[in-house]
Amino acid sequence: MKDWFQETLFTIASEHEWRLEAWAVLSNHYHFVAHIPEGPDEGERAASLRAGVRKLHSLTTKELNRREDKPGRTRLWQNFREKHLTRQESYLARLNYMHRNAVHHGLVLQAVDWKWCSALKFKKAVSPAWLKTVASFQYDQIALMDGE
Repeated sequence: MKDWFQETLFTIASEHEWRLEAWAVLSNHYHFVAHIPEGPDEGERAASLRAGVRKLHSLTTKELNRREDKPGRTRLWQNFREKHLTRQESYLARLNYMHRNAVHHGLVLQAVDWKWCSALKFKKAVSPAWLKTVASFQYDQIALMDGE
């Protein structure tokens, strides 16, 4: 299911012209950071995000219902938070958090070993110095500063 979910996320991101920066797909939750295309106003950007997430939740709920033979379940995803990242520290901390999410949950020892996450792609795309810099941003400290 994680393979299918990840591919569905990629497809919806492409349809909405989102640029996915980071993602992590686990068995019971997911995270992503995306740049939403600039629109004439903030409302259009927010609408793009809401529409894409709504579609992702609808498609994945229907598919899981089909796979588990549980028709009628209408709400698989319970929590959804959207955050407009304006501070670089928040952005970098979230990248680090997502890349390390499978490690945090004890699924792998190294983030790059979780195939349903952007950690390996990120590692291949950036310099070792930048990788170390991003890894230095701790989410819990940033979340407090962001009021979460």
